[in-house]
Amino acid sequence: MRALGIVLAGGNNHRMRELSAKRAISAMPIVGSYRSIDFALSSMTNSHIQKVAVLTQYNARSLNEHLSSSKWWDFGRKQGGLFVFTPIVTADNSNWYRGTADAIYQNLDFLKQSHEPYVVIASGDCIYKMDYNKVLEYHINKQADITVVCKDMPKDVNVDRYGIIRMNEDSRIEEFEEKPMVAKTNTVSCGIYVIRRRLLIEMIEKSNEEGRYDFVADILIRYKSMKKIYGYKIKDYWKNIASVEDYYETNMDFLKPEVRNYFFHEYPDIYSKIDDLPPAKYNVGSKVSNSLVSSGSIINGTVENSIIFKKVFVGNNCHIKNSIILNDVYIGDNTYIENCIVESRDTICANLRYVGEDGIKVLVEQNERYQVR
Repeated sequence: MRALGIVLAGGNNHRMRELSAKRAISAMPIVGSYRSIDFALSSMTNSHIQKVAVLTQYNARSLNEHLSSSKWWDFGRKQGGLFVFTPIVTADNSNWYRGTADAIYQNLDFLKQSHEPYVVIASGDCIYKMDYNKVLEYHINKQADITVVCKDMPKDVNVDRYGIIRMNEDSRIEEFEEKPMVAKTNTVSCGIYVIRRRLLIEMIEKSNEEGRYDFVADILIRYKSMKKIYGYKIKDYWKNIASVEDYYETNMDFLKPEVRNYFFHEYPDIYSKIDDLPPAKYNVGSKVSNSLVSSGSIINGTVENSIIFKKVFVGNNCHIKNSIILNDVYIGDNTYIENCIVESRDTICANLRYVGEDGIKVLVEQNERYQVR
């Protein structure tokens, strides 16, 4: 493909509450065996983009470990590959990324030393599958300066936290408002952009000279009347992980057969780093219904409408309902958990009851299994 990729994976979001305390949003575990960044990277490699930069910053250790080998997404190659960039202190600069545009500016040499004519920019916290070739073809046919991938959201979804787009009959963007108080349309930006590489370099350098650091506010919105910015609408599944509720709903979507079939049984595939773990084990007396249980887990109790991640132990007479149990959690006997997200490496003592009654409850227990005595 005649494009290189940039994945923006450095941000934090306070609406993720305790879940972002020890990991970047792009490293959030998804549906048992994946991380949220896997969906953007898989779309890159499936679109035959051979050179991809991931820009990380906040709480990046877990994300960097996940990206430690590029072979899982087929980026282990002589030409191109996967590049992970973090803020670097130099004699001329000691700033962390001050925004998405500044993140690109601080790694501008990556763009200047590349030869691909186009750039695909994507966010690392969205769940979707996409052929970027179709977006690039649309971009070229429209003779656009920038193409923004967008989606019409259902009317019952609150879109005030998204970038809201209004287009004319030719799909040219006439209005672009970021997180408006009152949304005028239900068409939202998916955080995926196609732009010519030299134009991107020029706009990023100019924004930096003017002390502007946000890609959406200082480039897309600011130049919407001066540049030809078009929208490319998609109809397939797309979700953004921007809050605990979004994270919960996105994972629970995978309990629907049509969503699982779309992501895991229809081409192209979604790739991730693989752990060498035994299959899940269901002991005598366990009951599992409409749930996903990942490898390395041991189930002794009842699991209903839930997602169990890797290396989870569910004790005797436990009842897990409508919940998400993240990696390496130990749940003691006779425990009841409903409408909860249990943080990874937690130890839930026996004979306890946790129920999210006014929304999704996030459990972060401080019980240590690995104390040095």
